[in-house]
Parts: sequence; C-alpha cells; structure tokens
Amino acid sequence: MNFPAGSFERTGREVAANPLALFECGVCWLVYDPTEGDPIGHIPVGTAFADLPERWVCPGCEAARERFLLLDDGAD
Repeated sequence: MNFPAGSFERTGREVAANPLALFECGVCWLVYDPTEGDPIGHIPVGTAFADLPERWVCPGCEAARERFLLLDDGAD
C-alpha cells in the first residue's frame, strides 16, 4: 500500500507498507497493530493502517493518524 508524500512524521516521502505493518504514534508511542485492531475506536481486528478511517485518531492521545510512523512492515 502506498501513502501520499509528506505523510507520517519525519518521512517526507511515499511509504509502502504491508497490510500487517505496525505503526507507532509519534506523540505517545502507542503501537497500532492490525492483528489487534482498535477496540476503543471500534476498528475490527485485521484492519490495516491504510484502511483506517480518515478521522481515526490515536486511542492513547488522540493524535491524528499522520503522526504515526512505520515501525515494522511485517515482511520478515
């Protein structure tokens, strides 16, 4: 999956990520794991980060999804 240029703090370039990729909040360091979803935000298990709703925010600190960084692409 590709994300637009400028997305994600400190990258400034397009990011391609596996649907199982982990993303970490650049504010509170909470990790979004698609195998867990987000029960607080009513996001079902198996939802890739790229498929999160545009208005989804970090369940830990309410930071916008643009503040998340690719942590592990799950390709290993």
